[in-house]
Amino acid sequence: MAKLAKVKTRYVCQACGASSPRWQGKCQDCGAWNTFAEENQPTGRSAERPALFGSSDRVARITDVDISDNQRLSTHIGEFDRVLGGGVVHGSVVLVGGDPGIGKSTLMLQALQKLSGTVSPVLYVSGEESSRQVRLRADRLDAVSEELYLLCETNLEAIFDQVEQLKPKALVLDSIQTIYLPTIESAPGSVSQVRECAARVIQMAKARGIPVFLIGHVTKDGAIAGPRALEHIVDTVLYFEGERHQSYRILRAVKNRFGSTNEIGIFEMQDVGLMEVLNPSELFLSERPDGVSGSVVVCSVEGTRPLLVELQALVTPANYGTPQRVTNGLDTRRVALLMAVLEKRAGMHLGTQDVFVNVAGGVRLEEPSVDLGAAVAIASSLRDVSVRQGDVVIGEVGLGGEIRGVSQADKRVKEAEKLGFTRCIMSARNTKTLPSSDQIEIIGVHGIFEALEALEIVG
Repeated sequence: MAKLAKVKTRYVCQACGASSPRWQGKCQDCGAWNTFAEENQPTGRSAERPALFGSSDRVARITDVDISDNQRLSTHIGEFDRVLGGGVVHGSVVLVGGDPGIGKSTLMLQALQKLSGTVSPVLYVSGEESSRQVRLRADRLDAVSEELYLLCETNLEAIFDQVEQLKPKALVLDSIQTIYLPTIESAPGSVSQVRECAARVIQMAKARGIPVFLIGHVTKDGAIAGPRALEHIVDTVLYFEGERHQSYRILRAVKNRFGSTNEIGIFEMQDVGLMEVLNPSELFLSERPDGVSGSVVVCSVEGTRPLLVELQALVTPANYGTPQRVTNGLDTRRVALLMAVLEKRAGMHLGTQDVFVNVAGGVRLEEPSVDLGAAVAIASSLRDVSVRQGDVVIGEVGLGGEIRGVSQADKRVKEAEKLGFTRCIMSARNTKTLPSSDQIEIIGVHGIFEALEALEIVG
């Protein structure tokens, strides 16, 4: 009679993957409360991870590694390829996360159907919907293809059996939280299941050279559910951003071993699926109000693309004891720093004012080149003086009130000129290297007060 494997009981944090021999109310690693769950982890030979689809590579000189077949696969969705770094890399594992209903499954079904025209066959594995539901959605998205295969399964071993038979050239798992291994006793979606299933999938992808897309759920805090280690072991992590009640979606690379993490892709959700937005600057500025204080246009470079967006600020007297500081699309601490600079260097009293700052269109800006725009928007709303429609503001603000230069200034100015802006207020350091133009006037400033004077907000 075969000897049963010993089972070890432990408690695992479902937020970060930390383990403990006993239950704890608060995780000491990530600080989350009531996230420890009991899991049975087999030990001994039953816990060993079997090799999948052949043995691992042998030691070799790096110069002897064959990279002749490293052509990226194009999904024929330009914005998606841009975020991936130019296309899909063979054997890469991409984790796609986002809020429920934001369009993760829609994008992956569209991308897989496009890939089926280049390589075939491709396989879509659904662990949340039936085959009929997926087919109905594919019909609506016009994503039906003879080379697109569908499998509704959650058992990873059964999925690997089908992969061995079909030998797909691309694979989507929707979602990684529903996939499980029968040899692990914990429930699907637990830390042990997600970690082990992801490790097996990655091993298979590297051995076979199959690009794999894992769809992951997102928690209330905005992190991909399951262990954070999942983000470290995959090649690329993509996040969908945007409000469910708005039609625009932003795909941002948080991690990318094969490309830049500064690129973003912009889509619009329509009845027929996600459609690319080819000119996002014009789109984000299409509803900008005329003659309203607190509205400023800034230019941020996301990867290789200059992006013009509208910054809005509303400054009103505080009716309660503690003034409110609310931001949407900008770092709250950075806005607080800019307010302190305005008080100290420009003589504007904001201590008794409620300040609300918003980036129109749902875009999140993290580049310091939008500092001057945020400061100008706040000052414009405070003084109730509007900024001209043809003005664009670019520059980083230092603690001394100085306006610092930004990178790729020529790209930013050309984008503003293309969209019909007539004046650009930026650091005097950048103006020394920019060519003169008859279409747009470039005004160089050294400090925050000088910038406000050029915009006629103070005088």
